[in-house]
Amino acid sequence: MVMDSGSIAYETHMHLKNMIEPGVTTGMLEKETLSFLSKRNAVPSFMGFHGFPSAICTSVNDVVVHGIPSEREQLREGDIISIDIGVNYKGYFSDTAWTWPVAEITEKAMHLISVTQKSLFLGIQAAQTDNRIGAIGEAVQKYVEENGYSVVRALVGHGVGKSVHEEPQIPNYGSRKDGVKIRPGMILAIEPMVNEGTHEVFTESDNWKVRTKDGKLSAHFEHTVAVTAKGPVIATLPKGAEVNVLKLLNRK
Repeated sequence: MVMDSGSIAYETHMHLKNMIEPGVTTGMLEKETLSFLSKRNAVPSFMGFHGFPSAICTSVNDVVVHGIPSEREQLREGDIISIDIGVNYKGYFSDTAWTWPVAEITEKAMHLISVTQKSLFLGIQAAQTDNRIGAIGEAVQKYVEENGYSVVRALVGHGVGKSVHEEPQIPNYGSRKDGVKIRPGMILAIEPMVNEGTHEVFTESDNWKVRTKDGKLSAHFEHTVAVTAKGPVIATLPKGAEVNVLKLLNRK
């Protein structure tokens, strides 16, 4: 059922992707998410979680996570936007985030997006049985820092499956010697948050929106991953797509 929940989350992202253009408001993305999920008998799991007021998080430019959609926030050419979606389908939870360009963006911004997405897949590749959770963070941190960026330390990934957030916590930094052992049956939400500048962040007065301390860009990617004896399976991609992605990472 987590795979079904993940499929709906992926489909929602791909639907919203087609809406992202200058002039669209983040409030419009929120309304479309509610409509899309309702037609699939799914529930947005973020809404009401610890009091969060929206179905999705829409985080633009220097906002790392937890941006609240608004009809007053209009996307502009050159922006980047992270959309984070949680789905509850028949009591099973998935969680996934993508960062999208708004029309034409700078090469620097596109490079940040690309590095962040690849760091996620490297982290997923490390989610192997008998590795420790720290292997995920080590893989992410190494690649991100090799490319001159920083990983956010104040926020981490997490377990998921029967609720929105579960143990274990999954930092995007550290050592493969750290954390609990990864076992078959674990469902993990792995989510690198990568900053163009410093890793330091702050939370705005609404107690939700988290921004980079230096005002530079941040990108965020996340997948829900089922750990199996044969390796990680990504629930929030189309069936079979995760195999192709991991094969690409193994190319010289």
